[in-house]
Amino acid sequence: MNLSGVTFVIVNNHEGVRSALGTFLRGKGAIVFISPDAFDGLTAVKNHKPDIVISSIRLPKRDGFELLRDIRALGSEAGGNVPVIATTILAQRTDRNRITAAGFDGHLDKPFIPNQLLEVIKSLLPLNARSVKGRKARRLAAL
Repeated sequence: MNLSGVTFVIVNNHEGVRSALGTFLRGKGAIVFISPDAFDGLTAVKNHKPDIVISSIRLPKRDGFELLRDIRALGSEAGGNVPVIATTILAQRTDRNRITAAGFDGHLDKPFIPNQLLEVIKSLLPLNARSVKGRKARRLAAL
């Protein structure tokens, strides 16, 4: 899957996970911004208006649920409608239901393999956003 020109914000408090995800997505052509916590993640969303956010549920200070609420509160013009994928070690059915009910657009249980991540990304990324040209057109249409 070619992710050329697609922008991601990765929010995860584990350096190894951030690095691995960033390297993998950049290898597919993506533009990646990395944040260690919800505060930096929200700033990255505001500044870069990504196509997709990938966030851990367990984060220091503010968790992934709070980050999602903060992102949605931005409003669509400021990037608040960005698809957000939750990653978590909380793999019980009730945990998954809570993640879905909170409004996350996708969910991956840790550990996951790259192909699982790509399938979730593919399901969330409109075809016209898979290129720089399409992304720019989509942003202009939102104005």
